Amino acid sequence: MMSTDTDERIDLVGLTREELVGELARLGEKPFRAKQLWHWIYHQGETDFAEMTTLSKDFRAKLAETHKVSRPGVATEQTSIDGTRKWLFRLADGKEVETVHIPEEDRGAVCVSSQVGCTLACKFCHTGTQPMVRNLTPGEIVGQFMAARDSYGEWPSPSDGSRNLSNIVMMGMGEPLFNYENVAKALTIVMDGDGIALSKRRITLSTSGIVPEIERCGAELGVNLAISLHAVRDDLRDELVPINKKWPIAELLDACRRYPTSSNARRITFEYVMLKDVNDSDADAHELVRLLKGIPAKINLIPFNPWPGAVYECSSNNRIHRFAEIVNDAGYSSPVRTPRGRDIMAACGQLKSASERARKFSERAQTA
Repeated sequence: MMSTDTDERIDLVGLTREELVGELARLGEKPFRAKQLWHWIYHQGETDFAEMTTLSKDFRAKLAETHKVSRPGVATEQTSIDGTRKWLFRLADGKEVETVHIPEEDRGAVCVSSQVGCTLACKFCHTGTQPMVRNLTPGEIVGQFMAARDSYGEWPSPSDGSRNLSNIVMMGMGEPLFNYENVAKALTIVMDGDGIALSKRRITLSTSGIVPEIERCGAELGVNLAISLHAVRDDLRDELVPINKKWPIAELLDACRRYPTSSNARRITFEYVMLKDVNDSDADAHELVRLLKGIPAKINLIPFNPWPGAVYECSSNNRIHRFAEIVNDAGYSSPVRTPRGRDIMAACGQLKSASERARKFSERAQTA
């Protein structure tokens, strides 16, 4: 798909404070203007310079000529019967990503994508069947959350107690640690107290196990860590999560033990998709407990969310609860995740852009 965006103005969304100061210096403006702009962009959520009334009219007009404050375009927006909302965002170059808001009684997590497509090709994940296209920019990453806020009318930045969009989970399309620099920049913007102001305790980054970047993430960002584990043996994890061939389970868990923010108060989450007769035996559960010894951990058991053509089936409810019982009895919290948004293909492992699905369907129809 070719881009229809011919606007070549510089986008201010995604710039760090220092970069914003630099942009304004090029326009001959003082550094304090950057603080004013930051407030309008990230606290007020304003996209129109004309409405930024604490700035002089001349400055607003000058900015509008050379710069913009943009959002990813909303190609489609769907709301599930359970309240889950999914957006297909169309980026400036015509590429697309999906983002999901999962509401709970006392909070709501926005599941944000970090790449167009995915490099990992995990066999149980629908997103993994889509080829990797490119990394998202910092502006495209933070822009997903800002567009979600637009959808819920949640500007200016509310206090934590009144937020519908209270948490961010980097669990959308792509592997965040393969796009670390841009993800880190976006999350730093999100955590800035003068803008969106989300606490690092309300941000979770999920990785399939990019070991060299895990410790860096903890030291530089201090966000919560989630590990897509899904198997307790290297031979099986090599098949389910191919990156395991480069960084096997033992190396991955050593990195988790060194994760700077790991503690009983801030446990590492291990995600474990339940696949019938693949990774769901009592022996698997006991081995999981053995592997995690010494790591402050929580295990999220995820019922497999099938899609047309998937080669796996979901474990039975009885099997999932028996697995959870073994892990719980060993002292680990192991909640079974309730699938959300299945009717709009927004459940865990199901994200894949609508245009990609349509293209594949068209190709199959032409060769039938």
